[in-house]
Amino acid sequence: MSPQRHDGIFDELMETILHRKSAAPEASYTASLFSGGVHQIGLKISEEASELVEAANQVPASRQHQVHETADLIYHVWVLLAQQDIPLSEIRNELSRRFGTSGLEEKASRTDPPSESDKP
Repeated sequence: MSPQRHDGIFDELMETILHRKSAAPEASYTASLFSGGVHQIGLKISEEASELVEAANQVPASRQHQVHETADLIYHVWVLLAQQDIPLSEIRNELSRRFGTSGLEEKASRTDPPSESDKP
């Protein structure tokens, strides 16, 4: 894939991740994440999220470092989605559903139990 090509990159990434789901863990980093299950993937997501926040807090903040850490975080989130058999179309649909609604209104309309971060 060319570094200048951006169309469909998320779909291509997910296709590659899904392909790695059946690979041997010793042959692929992605496959090794799958073999560790939600726990291992979750640890990587937490690590990458922390690294992104750390990059943003650097003075002066490095734009390239933030871009790099964001890409790492997105990749690991996509691995978790693939592990849970959640297609990107469901994420797109949810974002579309929320579009044009204030975040406060959307949060108030949820019927699912609040997460720890939602609690006062």
